Amino acid sequence: MARILSVSNQKGGVGKTTTTINLAAALAKAGQRVLLVDLDPQGNASSGLGYPRREVTMGIYDALLEYRDIDSVLMPTALDGLQVIPASRDLVGAEVELVDEPNRERRLRKVLNHVRERYDWVLIDCPPSLGLLTINALVASDGVLIPLQAEYYAMEGLGELLRTVGMVRRALNPDLEREGIVITMTDQRNRLCREVESQARQVFGEGIFETTIPRNVRLGEAPSHGKSIVEYAPSSSGAQAYIDLGDELLRRRRNSELVAREAM
Repeated sequence: MARILSVSNQKGGVGKTTTTINLAAALAKAGQRVLLVDLDPQGNASSGLGYPRREVTMGIYDALLEYRDIDSVLMPTALDGLQVIPASRDLVGAEVELVDEPNRERRLRKVLNHVRERYDWVLIDCPPSLGLLTINALVASDGVLIPLQAEYYAMEGLGELLRTVGMVRRALNPDLEREGIVITMTDQRNRLCREVESQARQVFGEGIFETTIPRNVRLGEAPSHGKSIVEYAPSSSGAQAYIDLGDELLRRRRNSELVAREAM
């Protein structure tokens, strides 16, 4: 059964969508069955996998509002093992339309329960906000993965997100875990980047992934070609970083499952 992860940070421009797309691709390259859910109305994860939002006629919006079943909105990608539920233009109004709906916070969980046994991983690209769509993602998830940009104000918005995760855990999803924080857009030649990484590791310890994601021109180019970095520039430093992140995530998950079995 799939492990469902929300990739979330309400601070824009931190590499959230880039991480969702390329981690999903790296996991698929490692032989995992992966579903990416584009819950961000901007639709950048969809276009980054070959489905520009203006061309999407139905997607996660239709499943959330129960206009379509999930199988009718699952789309293939160029990578074997990776499917996507894209964002359509209608997703912009979803939060308003869901406000008066019963079990409004659990709509995505209900949708994904129909298919989670088909996958090893489900990655949800959350909006850069802490509204109802993000709450839906957190309620549906087993863990939350947080991209953290190596820059001056990096830690500023993190507290609010962690408080939201705690609120969801207490009120709606007691099993929600913090999967980890991945530091993005690093440049080891830059002293500020090194200081931010050092500070984050002091505060969160093993909660920070060992793998960091470098600033890389190819990472910025790949979405305009509708491809993940592992397809567009497989020998680039950005591709290698996401392959390493996928390997680390799989290793952490195996270790966690081993500990859980030994504790039984």
